[in-house]
Amino acid sequence: MVHEDPTRSGPHVEDAEQEFVRRIQAGDVTAFDALFRQYCGKVFHQATRLVGNAAEAEEVVQEVFLAVYEKIHTFRGEAAFTTWLFRLTANAALSRLRRRKRSKEVPMEEYFPQFRPDGHHLIRPVVDWSANLEARLADAQLQQLLRQAIELLQPLDKAVLVLSDFEDLSNKEIGEALGLTVLAVKARLHRARLFLRGQLAVALGHSPT
Repeated sequence: MVHEDPTRSGPHVEDAEQEFVRRIQAGDVTAFDALFRQYCGKVFHQATRLVGNAAEAEEVVQEVFLAVYEKIHTFRGEAAFTTWLFRLTANAALSRLRRRKRSKEVPMEEYFPQFRPDGHHLIRPVVDWSANLEARLADAQLQQLLRQAIELLQPLDKAVLVLSDFEDLSNKEIGEALGLTVLAVKARLHRARLFLRGQLAVALGHSPT
């Protein structure tokens, strides 16, 4: 017998989610245990992407399912259960990121392209290393540089970037998870990508001014 994956979208999945919710709201502990088994892997994966390490991600999982247990009676089904669950995950991860002792702030604007009035680059011209980017990023050292650059982002900017570029969420889904408008998501995502591009350009080499 083939069991459907409740983390996938679709009408049957939504019906299964709603059944889980109804049973848990009615006090069915076995339903909560089943829901945990079904979704803990997905929550852990998302949390790891956001906080960057497995140990903290495990703590996020515990926080999220404790919140589910305590707040399930507030779930009214206006959005999909997985959207609500991911919002709890994003909020728990963001809280941890904001509590971290941050290193010296790196102004994002310093890594944005800057131009002369005639449209030519003023500083840090961008080299065309895009053709070799896939091969370069396969290198472990480059992957480490990328991770370090992502960690320099502000927590909310990091969350937007991770949810878009690593979790493949739409701008609307990201906005729902983080409490942002679609326009705000687009703006933060654009700035974060420019910042990472500048960071990688420095690491990969760039032309003189």
